[in-house]
Amino acid sequence: MTTEQEIAPSRAKNSVTGPKRNRPLKKAWRTIRQPLAESRFAKGAIASLFAQVLRFIRLTNLPAKGSASISGGEYKTLEPGIIALWHGQHILAPVFYPKGRPLVAMVSRSADAELNALVVEKFGIEAVRGSGGRDNARHLDKGGAKALIALKKALVAGKNVAMIADIPHGTPRDAGLGIVLLARLSGRPILPTAITTSRRKVLERSWDKTTINLPFGRSSVVVGEPVFVPNDADEAEMERKRQEVTDSLNAATAKAYQLVGSAE
Repeated sequence: MTTEQEIAPSRAKNSVTGPKRNRPLKKAWRTIRQPLAESRFAKGAIASLFAQVLRFIRLTNLPAKGSASISGGEYKTLEPGIIALWHGQHILAPVFYPKGRPLVAMVSRSADAELNALVVEKFGIEAVRGSGGRDNARHLDKGGAKALIALKKALVAGKNVAMIADIPHGTPRDAGLGIVLLARLSGRPILPTAITTSRRKVLERSWDKTTINLPFGRSSVVVGEPVFVPNDADEAEMERKRQEVTDSLNAATAKAYQLVGSAE
């Protein structure tokens, strides 16, 4: 019979040996992680995989009754327009946007968003790097200002543009003034747009409650009440239009969830 004293040294030995055994693997991963992150080939392959996953999700989610088109249809007379989306609710936008209709999308300049830019480009969508959802449109950073200029040029050229309305890591589902400024500068309407599926996983710990859409359900697209911003809008009017965008996009989001038969 083995005594407890004889077993204890054996356990201690195994507890030390386990971590030691894993150290070479961790060291190897640290060695290849940075080159992998900097590899254009690796990032391109991952973006291609994500794009295929998005296509599969759309293919396996039939449109719910009352679902609209993200572009065209009854909104065609309003194009080119500014498609407004919420953070965490925008993942399916590239795959639901009609093929052949030019679109320029603003994507964050952060390193983490580089993969997002590569994914949208897989769908023939042009990516402009910047962040336009500012809480003070008069103090846009240099990158955000350049991005807004690029989006304005795209609108003048007759292309739709897409932009996240709320401010990164700010108050979710509350529009910033950047998108309102673009509407004022371009004279084009904001089209608040919501896309959802009946089957989804919400990342509750994320600041924006990021929604991961799942296959084998129903999908819906809702375009809310368009928002027009006059070119002579003063600070008070800009704030009113910002709230109007917030209300319209939240109403569109609520309706999108209703169409697929589930509460948010």
